[in-house]
Amino acid sequence: MSRRPRAALAVLSLALAAAACGGGGGSRGAAPVPGQGLSSDTPKPKGDIDAFTWVSYAEPPTLDYVHAFDYPQNMVLANVCESLMRWTPDLKEEPGLAEKAEQRDPKTLVYTIRKGVRFHSGAEMTADDVVASLNRHLDEKVGSYWISSFRNVESISKTGPMEVTVKFKRPDALFNLEMGASPGTVVSAASLKAQGRAFGTADGGLDCTGPFKLGTWTKGQSIQLDRFAGYWGDKAKAGKVTFTFVPDTAARTNALVTGEADGGYMIPAASIAALRSSGAGTVYGGPNLTTANLIVSDLNAGPLSDARVRQALSLAIDREGLVKAALGEYSAPTLVPGPVQAWRNVTEARPAAPTGKRDLEAAKKLVAAAGAQGKKIVIATSNAAPEFPVISNSVQAAAKEIGLQAEVRTVAPDAYTALFSDPEARKGIDLFPTFWYLSATDPLELYGLFQTGQFENYGGFSDPAYDKLVDAAEVEFDRVERARLTAKLQETVATLLPWIPLADLDNVMFLGKRITGAPTSISYLYYPWAADIGAAG
Repeated sequence: MSRRPRAALAVLSLALAAAACGGGGGSRGAAPVPGQGLSSDTPKPKGDIDAFTWVSYAEPPTLDYVHAFDYPQNMVLANVCESLMRWTPDLKEEPGLAEKAEQRDPKTLVYTIRKGVRFHSGAEMTADDVVASLNRHLDEKVGSYWISSFRNVESISKTGPMEVTVKFKRPDALFNLEMGASPGTVVSAASLKAQGRAFGTADGGLDCTGPFKLGTWTKGQSIQLDRFAGYWGDKAKAGKVTFTFVPDTAARTNALVTGEADGGYMIPAASIAALRSSGAGTVYGGPNLTTANLIVSDLNAGPLSDARVRQALSLAIDREGLVKAALGEYSAPTLVPGPVQAWRNVTEARPAAPTGKRDLEAAKKLVAAAGAQGKKIVIATSNAAPEFPVISNSVQAAAKEIGLQAEVRTVAPDAYTALFSDPEARKGIDLFPTFWYLSATDPLELYGLFQTGQFENYGGFSDPAYDKLVDAAEVEFDRVERARLTAKLQETVATLLPWIPLADLDNVMFLGKRITGAPTSISYLYYPWAADIGAAG
């Protein structure tokens, strides 16, 4: 059963938004210190607000949670639908629609469903709704983009009036963490049956439990959310939220400066100075789980099939210059593909970050030792992404400096996206850039991708010792011990380089003067962030 990977949808959209992220909250108008002073929250609101407008770089193609694999749809959906677990602004997990999750044995996970929760239609949520919602991911006809989260599931069934039991074919330590994201979303079973293919569309709708209900969806223009008076938790502070879609970066920045829009996530690097000096509001930096990498397309053929050539290219890349030229002040060079913040809940097991300087002479020696002098590599890029040409040209220059030939091949946006889902599209390509984000605060979610046969293991990396270590980590329920195993995986990946890491990115958000309360972290993809926003004064 295949699925479209998280990054296949996310990387292009992130690039289209020209998202450059980084550290530092700080006071209004003050320039943050890159990589420091990150906070998960903004000042608490002083009261409710009638309405606010949020600007997004793109319109969601759907609001069906099984296909919610990208920023625009999750940014909206997080406020309308809820999951069994909840990903908090400080990137921890807590009970959501399930008041308790109990791992009764390594292959049995039992959820006690929260009582008294009502859907927007007024019907009370039951275990039947949970079972129907989760089992959709296992239906081949539905084609869930999250099917890999359920790869170890044997069955999902109702085992009590408000109890759901998940049985596993093999233990899966990450499953409950992912129940705080789209895989754990619960919707009305009756609405799924009634709406059929229209579920989650402008013509159908949503019947969920969140603090906002779906209002008017004007295709190509906006989506309105209305406060749900029957919400089981703290009521939303805003009566209405309007999402507007503005693909053009300059126009999006202007909307924020003029107050046409009150806020937005994924602020482009080119916009930060203008927003900071405008006096219209505040640029905030928050914790993120996103990194910039180069994916090696084929580890079995071509010059990059030799680890020494990959290591040479990594040594030759000017990461500092790349950060300044393409990613902006809100990013930092990195030598590992996994985000630093993925270790925030297991700091005692976090490995020391590898260090090293650009070294052209050492890189040339590696190329010579591999017999790769004069050999050609092809780097795919896309003009739809402002950062991608800069990244690709920088890598091309680095390759030439160490004796490799390098061609930058520009592909259309849809052809770029196909690189993540179609092996045929990757033929003839040696490298392509990506921005990759995690949906759970656990580094294993990334390092598990390099196990033999995984869908997102695009280059075909295969190492029996690595596979065995992934297996051990995936069945380790002690979080710290799992992190220690994952640290060994990181060491292998940082050495053998199936992906060549470039930069670690923080999350950047802008809030206009009228509003406050929004979380600054990447939790906005699954946490009902808009409900926290209220009046700033």
